[in-house]
Parts: sequence; structure tokens; C-alpha cells
Amino acid sequence: MLSFLWSLIIGGIIGWIAGLIVGKDIPGGIIGNIIAGFIGAWLGSLILGSWGPTVADFAIIPALIGAILFVFILSAIMKAVRKTAS
Repeated sequence: MLSFLWSLIIGGIIGWIAGLIVGKDIPGGIIGNIIAGFIGAWLGSLILGSWGPTVADFAIIPALIGAILFVFILSAIMKAVRKTAS
């Protein structure tokens, strides 16, 4: 149970840092950050593999790069949706 909570915390931090780097807010607040961290970790490990320092089963560098890509893509999609809705 403790490892699951630790994973949620690390995933949230990774998503939050990715949002800061990209300069965009992630929809959903802290839950959005956690989701972005988990999807970013998956995407980063898929593209870059698993290397570098690991915390709570997250390879930090690939996870952060993947989360940055995810936040950038998500913000572009949200911008396009808002543009077509108005």
C-alpha cells in the first residue's frame, strides 16, 4: 500500500514539473498531474527505455521527458478544441 502511495506522489510531482517546464496548466489539478506523470512515465519508457535514476519504479529522466511531451500534446489539443468551440 505504501509503494502505491509513493507512486502516486512521484507521478504527481513528475506531472507538476512537466507542467511548469511547458508553462501550461494541466486540467484536473493534482489528479491531472498524477495522470500526466503516469502517462508520461509510460510514454517516456516506451520511447527512451528505462535508464537513469529510479524512484518508486519511475525512471525519472525518461518519465519527465515523456510527461513534458504529454503535457505539450494535451495543451495543443485543448487549445484546438477551445478554438473550434468558439
